[in-house]
Amino acid sequence: MKLFRVLVLVIALVAGGVAAYLALNLGPGSAPAPTVVELAPQIQSQDVLVAGADIPQGGKLTPENVRWQRWPEDAMNGNYIQKQTRPDAIEQLQNSIVRSQFVAGEPIREVKLARPESGFLSAILPPGMRAIAVRISAQNTAGGFILPGDRVDVIQTVAQQAAPEEPAENVSRTILANVKVLAIDQTVGEEEGEANVVGKTATLELNPIQVEMITAAEASGTLSLALRSIADTDEVVSARERQSGTVRIFRGGRSQVVTTQ
Repeated sequence: MKLFRVLVLVIALVAGGVAAYLALNLGPGSAPAPTVVELAPQIQSQDVLVAGADIPQGGKLTPENVRWQRWPEDAMNGNYIQKQTRPDAIEQLQNSIVRSQFVAGEPIREVKLARPESGFLSAILPPGMRAIAVRISAQNTAGGFILPGDRVDVIQTVAQQAAPEEPAENVSRTILANVKVLAIDQTVGEEEGEANVVGKTATLELNPIQVEMITAAEASGTLSLALRSIADTDEVVSARERQSGTVRIFRGGRSQVVTTQ
């Protein structure tokens, strides 16, 4: 009888200890803290018309080479074409001529486009500039390696005689520097796989005064084009102004006269 009481007491003590342990470790204060998930802020965006592929200068916009793309509102520019305000922009701008190259993914801007009814060459000419063709050959165009888009110096060669009885000597001088080549014959861009374009005429981008100079120079002598490095500056200087002690620099169709020492 005593043994039975001892067993009951032991069981009661063990049960009490287990209950106390559970009460202490599973109380309200020891419940695991809930996991807090922070959501990233939502980025506001709009559909913007972009080039779906590289579109070269002189190319045309088509439904195949443009597409709508989501664009963050923080990076939005007022010149970008948004679907929200112009949902039919692809149809409106179809066949527009590209005045300056677009790369794939670049937003389409109308300042780089010309109307479909515009002539191609007049569409890519900057305001105030003119296009004029001069006679060329492989011999006077760096072996035919001058391509549309390159920059060249225009050199005139004339035969001069110091005296009637003396033989004529050829004299060369640079009459224009850093002139942009718009086209070789009717090629206005480098063809894929073509290393050079050999033609009979080169179309140059000049201002009206330079057109007069180069027309007179071609009538009185022969012209050669010297290819310039792509790393050269964008200054366009006439030899006539260089000799007179002043230099006229043309940038973006505007001129500035600088006095030289």
